[in-house]
Amino acid sequence: MSEATTMSEAAGTGTATAAVRGGWSRTRWLREFSLIPAMALLVLIGFIESPDFLTGDNFLAMLQQSTELSVLVLAEAVILIGGRMDLSLESTVTLAPVVALWLVLPTSGSRFNGLGFGAEWLAIPICLLVGAAVGAVNGFLILKMNLNGFVVTLGMLTMLHGLVIVIDGGQTIFTLPSSFAYLGRHDWLGLPVSVWVCGLLFAVGIAALGWYRHGRALYAIGGNPAAAKAAGIRVERTIWIVLIIGSVLAAFAGMLYTGRLGSASASSGTGKIFEVFAATVIGGVSMNGGRGSLFGALTGVLTLKLIENVLTFGHVSADKIEFFNGVVILVALIVSRYTSGAAQD
Repeated sequence: MSEATTMSEAAGTGTATAAVRGGWSRTRWLREFSLIPAMALLVLIGFIESPDFLTGDNFLAMLQQSTELSVLVLAEAVILIGGRMDLSLESTVTLAPVVALWLVLPTSGSRFNGLGFGAEWLAIPICLLVGAAVGAVNGFLILKMNLNGFVVTLGMLTMLHGLVIVIDGGQTIFTLPSSFAYLGRHDWLGLPVSVWVCGLLFAVGIAALGWYRHGRALYAIGGNPAAAKAAGIRVERTIWIVLIIGSVLAAFAGMLYTGRLGSASASSGTGKIFEVFAATVIGGVSMNGGRGSLFGALTGVLTLKLIENVLTFGHVSADKIEFFNGVVILVALIVSRYTSGAAQD
């Protein structure tokens, strides 16, 4: 091995190590907790608007309504930290439950005729497998065929949405397996099951990115893929796995959403991707990769839902709430640009 090669690899290793440490620098803690004062202010504003805002029922409802978005944000945040982006998560939320229902529901007995291929308990593993398949195809097209990730996932989003309509015929499915209904509607110790599971997923994700070697390496990949590869990190394999995990999480979010609403349709996940990016960006996750945290992303979700809840108590219409969500994204991008000193690509 030549001296030049050794020096090059050492430099790459140093850069990759710095990228990993960048995810755990002192400024990370400031970014993570930066939304806490804003959340406290929103709670105060909500209480001033209506005393009912601070009731346990309102907060429980808000937490349960946040679970699907939280799981989607968890998926997108991990992908963004790795320097990639996945727009198809929105359609995976809808497709995975619909395919699972189509395969396990009986051929007759309801408005929607399934294929009746298996027992109802198979709905959950089938749903997750559909999510994994979507992520695997995205990874193949992006990593092996070297196609643009934004265009690939945008095309996949459109294609999967059309596939849902083909499968369900444009109708809403009201017949659900008990497993879906359990995840969406039951409680454990006074808290919805979905909230417990969502909290567990974030705990696992935070631990993996913080203390697991491959999780920490994701920051290096997002910060500088070439340096990470020179440091011995298997960049393509790691990103492929992350894309699959992201799609599986999206499929799981679809189960939670379907179970909570008690139905599934092609319009179930429409527009979710905009909320996902709003929460992720205001939570401090960089669109350029290599920076951000899952705790910050979670506070982004809670902030977004608090804004929505406060506006609802203020009798603001749904279309105006969507306008405010767009404003939040733009403000967050501007703040990120001038606090990090890095331009957003």
